[in-house]
Amino acid sequence: MSFSIYFRPSKHAKLTLYYLQNYYGSWLETSDDLQTNAACVMPSRPLLKSACEALKQVHPDVCKRYFGCGLVIPEKLEGCTVLDLGSGSGRDCYVLSKLVGERGRVIGLDMTDEMIVASQKYVQYHQEQFGYSKPNTVFVKGYMEKLNDAGIQNNSLDVVVSNCVICLCPDKRTVISEAYNVLKEGGELYYSDMYANVPDSFKEDPVLWGEGMAGALYWRDLITLMNDIGFSTPHMVAGSQIVVHNPEIQRKTGDVKYVSGTYRIFKLPQNSIKTRALVTYKGTVPDCAECFELDASHSFETNVPVEVGAEMAAILQNTRFSTDFNITMLDTPDTDQSSTPQYCHLSPFLLADKLGSSVKQCSKTGH
Repeated sequence: MSFSIYFRPSKHAKLTLYYLQNYYGSWLETSDDLQTNAACVMPSRPLLKSACEALKQVHPDVCKRYFGCGLVIPEKLEGCTVLDLGSGSGRDCYVLSKLVGERGRVIGLDMTDEMIVASQKYVQYHQEQFGYSKPNTVFVKGYMEKLNDAGIQNNSLDVVVSNCVICLCPDKRTVISEAYNVLKEGGELYYSDMYANVPDSFKEDPVLWGEGMAGALYWRDLITLMNDIGFSTPHMVAGSQIVVHNPEIQRKTGDVKYVSGTYRIFKLPQNSIKTRALVTYKGTVPDCAECFELDASHSFETNVPVEVGAEMAAILQNTRFSTDFNITMLDTPDTDQSSTPQYCHLSPFLLADKLGSSVKQCSKTGH
């Protein structure tokens, strides 16, 4: 049994919002000021080479005031329009700015004036650093629950990313619904977050909220939430154990275990054909010449035919990866379909245990 953590806006929710705005806007000066490494993870699979190279070009001051988890960057972003929910210092936005290229566009959304001002300072620096004739990155103030109010139109985005921010939001259903609305058909929500089975009492603790631990979602609730809203089943990309070093935080959380999980979820056409397929990867996704790992369960070697289930076939047919595969639809019944799917392969706890990946050192506290 899981504890539900999404609730309607209330006095408590408003107090949480007030606390988070001050916690990340005014009270934290650098990443060293965070109380624990609970929002820090080490990736359970290597970062893309192009993302690593782009990160080296980001201004050091932007990286210094970064409060997120690792680096959450999907493949094949050239020419895409990408929204970063909770952009903070702008670090991930500037990495994305390099990867989408001059034809692409990056929007960073944050709810604090301080972060918007801080991130905007470096727009021209990165434009010049990347050799662009004009900026391709903007930062806007707004709330994840009200994207239209921030000037972000429905059906306008190719990719939405989020890096350990949704766990800070009490109303996750509205956040996910908003992401669904602003994505184009075939678009992707790609995000990392903390997961746990947390008791309701954690919601009363402002420090646990600020560290993302009070708002961690139970992973099975994520699957239900995504399906209710209309997204595809989440596909788990990575999972890492989270180690808390701060004694006070350890006392507050007790025996509750936390993991970081990165998932990718797609907005598929409602009328997409639901049948199995034989697919062959062409080796054309950047940084993935020999093999494309779409998630922890689907690895496609170049020029090797693989039979996939109906939903994966729909993903490869209807997203930005459609040109990277030769796809032959089959008449075979989809044995992946079940009236009561178990989804055990989507547990970030099982993947983290299998890979043995965990936080060894906190990038925020150095502990």
